[in-house]
Order: sequence, then structure tokens, then C-alpha cells
Amino acid sequence: MSEYILEMTDIVKEFPGVRALKGVQLKVRPGTVHTLMGENGAGKSTLMNCLIGIYQKTSGKIVYDGQEVNFKSVKDALEAGISMIHQELSPVPERTVAQNLWLGRLPLKNKIFLDHKAAYDKSIEMFEKIGLDVDPNAKMKDLTVAKMQMVEITKAVSYNSKIVIMDEPTSSLTDAEVEHLFQIIDELKKKNVAIIYISHKMEEIFRISDEISVFRDGTYIGTDLAENLTMDKVVSMMVGREVTDMFPKVPCPIGETVLKVENLSCGRMVKNVSFELHKGEILGMAGLVGAGRTETAETIFGIRKKDGGRIYLNGKEIDIKSPEDAIANRIALLTEDRRGNGILGLLSVETNIGIANMKRYGFPLNHKLMRADANEYIEKIRIKTPSPRTPIKNLSGGNQQKVLVSRWLLTDPDVLIIDEPTRGIDVGAKAEIHSLISKLAGEGKAIIMISSELPEVMGMSDRIIVMHEGEVTGILGREDFTAESILKFATGDDTNVK
Repeated sequence: MSEYILEMTDIVKEFPGVRALKGVQLKVRPGTVHTLMGENGAGKSTLMNCLIGIYQKTSGKIVYDGQEVNFKSVKDALEAGISMIHQELSPVPERTVAQNLWLGRLPLKNKIFLDHKAAYDKSIEMFEKIGLDVDPNAKMKDLTVAKMQMVEITKAVSYNSKIVIMDEPTSSLTDAEVEHLFQIIDELKKKNVAIIYISHKMEEIFRISDEISVFRDGTYIGTDLAENLTMDKVVSMMVGREVTDMFPKVPCPIGETVLKVENLSCGRMVKNVSFELHKGEILGMAGLVGAGRTETAETIFGIRKKDGGRIYLNGKEIDIKSPEDAIANRIALLTEDRRGNGILGLLSVETNIGIANMKRYGFPLNHKLMRADANEYIEKIRIKTPSPRTPIKNLSGGNQQKVLVSRWLLTDPDVLIIDEPTRGIDVGAKAEIHSLISKLAGEGKAIIMISSELPEVMGMSDRIIVMHEGEVTGILGREDFTAESILKFATGDDTNVK
């Protein structure tokens, strides 16, 4: 009897024009957390998709629970006892939480009619077991991204699987929700469930992992016990080089006020927000989930209609009623939700880069110029893609994010708002994007950077605005940055802030 619940050997996966997996391996023990690490495009998610039947491997061998398997569909994998929480959430927004939770397996009454009461009761039972406070009758579209993530986690656990795959499960969670997830993982381990965990967050990886496997450019680099590894060693294995300066903040002259926001309001999430942004400045925006940071950015950019307040650009009041108005005023927004309102999945990389700048290409479209622009940014930001014509949906999440950064840089904005610019991006790509942000500030761009990662927002910002429940609770200069002071403002407790 093997000591492993899963053995994947010499797995090869080829797509048109690219070999995504080059004979990789993975061995997972039951009752352990086995973490997969590597830069975006290293092959981690592709390997898992080959396991659960989303992709069919080109060659190689998969042995699960003592039997050689080759799942033809996700349904086959689920029925065999393997479930997966995907990095990109895909809820059915107009359906209820219960309907999403039991999608494809809703209980029936008299074997004919859907039994909604039974689905409700089963949902309550699962939420109590997980410790989640969500109304099963609420529509998924009305939940926060964090709540949706927890529902997806509950759904994966509900299959009573022998293996649960978690791909970036904490990307949208608060610290408290992350702790909650770790408690769930501990309970699963006690039941001898194997957890395959994919994340770029070093601190949490070393906290919960039993073993770590590292991949690079579709190849297997190595596996070791977590206790035998260090962060520096893992990073070196991942990128094949040392990544030293994670937050390359270069001091640069702060110039005149470019953007001034006065008493901006929008619904319940943005309440009388005021601040100034200067040329060459990186203005961080911190706060907990639900603080109103994203909503503030979307109101400035015209995605949301403001209820009150004024916006000034270079001393002149402007009226932004739509994203088109914002772009015309040389304001750009890199959105938080790249899948929902960022990428155009079926279109090519070059079209996704050029889409916000179509006037540049005239009519009929100058495809030669569009491709030249795309190739420039593919090289400049190191986007891993077989060609500019590749559909963006075929790229890894981190490379999709790089395409979106390129899209907005191509508009040559004076004000660049970036919402969670490195979410789901590996450590090497993070350093590259941080360096790019610093370079842009040095060129005189005025940048607002929203981030839920305190080291990132503290490492990159000249000043930090802290928000709580739609209001600005504090504005800190770089000399006053401490995790304690930011968290106090973020929780609405501004007493005794040092």
C-alpha cells in the first residue's frame, strides 16, 4: 500500500504553440497540506486542471487512492473524491447561495421536483459546520467577494472529498477569515483529507504547509518538508534567481497637486471622502474589506455615479459621468476583479492591451501599430504568452494582470489608480510590477495604489489614506507608517494612535 493518496508522474500537457507542463511530478500524502509554488505560468493550476479533468494530459501517469485514473470531467473527479476551489470565482450571480452550493446536485422531492427547503436546511447545516454566517436564500450577486469565496470553500468541503485543492483561497479574505479557513484546514487534516494548496503568500504557506513542491516554467524543481525550507530558498527555486528588493520605492520629487477630491459621496460605501494627489506621488489606500476603497476609485473613474462632492484635475473642476470621461481626462483604473470587469477572455492579448486606446489605431484599425504596441509591453513587462494573438484566457492569472497594466499604461495617464495590482501574482512578478510603479512615479505620474497587503502599501507609498466603512479615518505620512496605526484607523479606532 502506497503512503501517497496521489502520485502524478511525468505529466506533459501541450497547448497549440506551447508546452505548459514538461514531465512534472507530484506526490501527496493523506492528512497533510502540500503546497505548490511557482511564478505565474509555472504550471501549478494547469497540473491541477489535468488532475480533475478540465484538461486532458498529453502524456504521463496519475495514480489516485491506489488506482490509475484519467478523469474525463470535473464530475468524474468529484465523484471519485477530489474537489477544487478555483482562483477565479465563477458563481451563478442571479441564483441563491443554496442553489450555488448544491449546483448540479439539488435535492429532489418525490424524485421529480426541486426541494428548496431541503437545500436551505442542508446549507444551514454546512454553514454551521464551517462556522459561516450567510443567508442561503440571498442571491450570490449580493455577497461580497470574500463571502463568495467562503461559499466556494464550503462547497468544496461539502463533497466529503479525500483531496481538496485550494487555488489562491485567501486572495479575497480578511485576516479573520483567513484564520477561519486555517481552522477548517486543520479539521480536514484530522479527517485524513489531503489539501493541495496554491498560494503566493509566503507567511501563510510556511504556517500551514507540511510539504512544498516548486515548479518553474512548466518543469518540476523539487519537493521538501516545509520545516527544511526558508522563504529565500523557495523564492530562489521559484524564479531561478534572487529577488532582493521587493519594494523598490525610489524617492522622487513630489510636485504640484494633480487630483483633488472634495467630499465625494456615493451610496453607503463612500462618505465625504477628501484628499489630494500630487505629481510623482504614490498615494496608498488601506482598509479592511468593505472599507469603501474600491468604491471610491470606481466613483472617481465614473463606474459609479457620485451623489455629491467635487473632483478637480490640475486645478480645474471636472465632471466624470463615465469611464470614457475619465479616460478623456487621462485618468486610468486597473480594476480589482480582473475576471469580472478586466480581461476580455475570448479576445487576443494585443486586443486586450489596445482596447482602451482605440482612437490611436484609427478606422479601419491599424493592426500593425496595435501589434507593435502589444509587443513593446510584452517585452517591457515580461508577459508570458506564445504570441500577441493568443486569447488572453489562455494566460495565467498573473500574466493576465500584466496585460491589464499594459492596457492602461498605453493610454499615458496622468493619474493611475491601481486596485490590488499584485493580487494572485507571484513573487518575481510582484517585484517587477512594484519596480514599474516606482518608475512611473519617477516619471511624474500621480498614482493611487489600493492594497490589502500592509507590507506592500507601506513599502510602496509616500502617504497612506486609511478608510473605514466608507470614511477616511486617517492620512499618514511615510515617517508615521506602522502596522499598528494603520490597523487602528482601519478598524475605526483612532484612539492612542502613534
